Amino acid sequence: MRFSNSFLDEIRDRVPISAVVGRRVTWDRKKTNVSRGDYWACCPFHGEKSPSFHCEDRKGRYHCFGCGVSGDHFRFLTDLEGQSFPEAVQTVADMAGIAMPQMDAQAEKREKERTTLLDVMELATRFFQDQLQSAGGAKARAYLRDRGLTGRTIETFRLGYAPESRNALKEYLAGKGVPKEQIEACGLVRHGEGIAVSYDYFRDRIMFPILSSREKVIAFGGRAMAPDALAKYMNSPDTELFHKGQVLYNFARARRASQGGPGKSEGGNIIAVEGYMDVIALHQAGVENAVAPLGTALTENQLDLLWKISAVPMLCFDGDGAGLRAASRAADLALPFLKPGRSVRFALLPDGKDPDDLVKHEGRAPFDKVLGEARPLVDMIWQREAASGTFDTPEKRAELEARLKQIIAVIADESVRRHYQQEIRDRLNSFFSPSSRGGGDRRQSFQRSGGRPGQGGIPQGPRAAGRAAGVSDRLTRSGLVRGYRDLPALRESVLALTIVNHPQLLLEEYDEIAAIDFENRDLQRFWSAMLPAAATAGANLSREYLMQRLTGEGFDAILKSLDQQVRNARLWTATEIAALEDAREGYRQALSLHKRTKALRIQKIELERAIAEATEAGDAGEIEPLLRALSEVQLEILRMENQEAIIDGFGVLSGRVKGAAVSHG
Repeated sequence: MRFSNSFLDEIRDRVPISAVVGRRVTWDRKKTNVSRGDYWACCPFHGEKSPSFHCEDRKGRYHCFGCGVSGDHFRFLTDLEGQSFPEAVQTVADMAGIAMPQMDAQAEKREKERTTLLDVMELATRFFQDQLQSAGGAKARAYLRDRGLTGRTIETFRLGYAPESRNALKEYLAGKGVPKEQIEACGLVRHGEGIAVSYDYFRDRIMFPILSSREKVIAFGGRAMAPDALAKYMNSPDTELFHKGQVLYNFARARRASQGGPGKSEGGNIIAVEGYMDVIALHQAGVENAVAPLGTALTENQLDLLWKISAVPMLCFDGDGAGLRAASRAADLALPFLKPGRSVRFALLPDGKDPDDLVKHEGRAPFDKVLGEARPLVDMIWQREAASGTFDTPEKRAELEARLKQIIAVIADESVRRHYQQEIRDRLNSFFSPSSRGGGDRRQSFQRSGGRPGQGGIPQGPRAAGRAAGVSDRLTRSGLVRGYRDLPALRESVLALTIVNHPQLLLEEYDEIAAIDFENRDLQRFWSAMLPAAATAGANLSREYLMQRLTGEGFDAILKSLDQQVRNARLWTATEIAALEDAREGYRQALSLHKRTKALRIQKIELERAIAEATEAGDAGEIEPLLRALSEVQLEILRMENQEAIIDGFGVLSGRVKGAAVSHG
């Protein structure tokens, strides 16, 4: 039986190789470092008294320095236990909790097609590279030269140029015998309903090939050359090869660098920055272990990829408001999945600077300095919550304490959660101690203490105090600290604003839309006014009509607030410029998230009621499984809330806008 590479990769990724090997060996306690996924044992393939058998979870490989054997999950099972390859795959799949694929003729055909699509993407990459070096690519070459990139760097990352023509790539591939179905399946042209003749997806853009973990081109990012382009950066659409929330730019190269190659930083750590050019500029400066998400907020899958390389990856964000909001979302995303030895650190760049700016003139030294001042996750949470102003009453101090407890409660690992609780108690005791309550502004006290426990109001020196003040000031300016909790949940804002900006959806799904039950009270009042206004509009139903009616009824402030919230989150599908099909898809995603979250909260209430009843009845045997179920539901609720930061923004990078779905790229 033949298995697809994607299936084998998936089960290998889900099961640490130490779990497979550990069934047959006893790990050496002195040499093993569990937190780093680094294990040593006496070799099971030959007799020895001192451990020379090495197993690394991040590489998914084992090697014996005594007898020389090496391999992966499947090789270990076939060589040591005598299993056939299909049996070894079955064993690892069972450990991963994944059903074995039914490799019928259709699946075999799909795997062959996937391989063929990779060949098409390679042809497209070479085309873009050739175009960059042609006369038509002069403008793009000048741009890259102005950004300080050398010819060697351009070649290393295989940068290219998509000409302004609507069909240059399509005609090139057709001339190579590539059928149009494969060109479309690769996401290289725009096609489908409403498009009579397909045309190139990328035009007049610098092209960044996006590679898989096996270093095959699976997608592209494109940077517009025209200053007035609606989408400065855009990615390939999702295809059979590419799902943007599951891929990191430069992942394979950074993994090699972090595992012992050149360019290691922070002990071989992995560094996540915000964009393609940041990664490339850092690589040219000698920092080769940097990756970037693909134009969206960091996702759970991408965070898991980082943890496969490093126990404590470094998340590096721009020093502006958008960068700090992204850092806050990443902190909330990581919290539920912390484990002993596994966390994240945050490197915050100087305000208005990105990695490219830092290394362009002075090399990597300024960037290394930023990494050296990186803050642990607990610092980010503490500063976000405690830098919000004055806590001059018991009620305000109690509110801060309750909020921090609620945030930390989502950590699934009991031991990590307990240590976070102790850390926060220490910080609160110091923050609210008489020496720091001697009067004045809590935020000033916080800045003087550097946000650290045990310092009270004692200054730590100008450098530490200045850095703490700078971070908290930037948090305040970014909108993370003051007032951000008064906004509706992002999914609710997306639902409400999408319908106002695209009232055609009301004609398609009126009953479903009318039944939306908002949690935010302001939105409840807003919805109670919007639905009657839409129902009485008749043939006049339009965005302009609704905006006029709602503004006249005093909802101007909430409309502006909703618009600002979704724009800050870069969820352009909810704005008026989005094409209807993108708005429809964004609405459906937000509604699905909304329904699932409400269902989970109802389930939570029911479980809490059942626990209370079992406790009153003294039924100890019933309480334990109910508590486990409640814990799982609470964790799932948090995951759903975190997804609000990573709702897949259809249309964010698609380049489609209302009334101009085929006008640009």
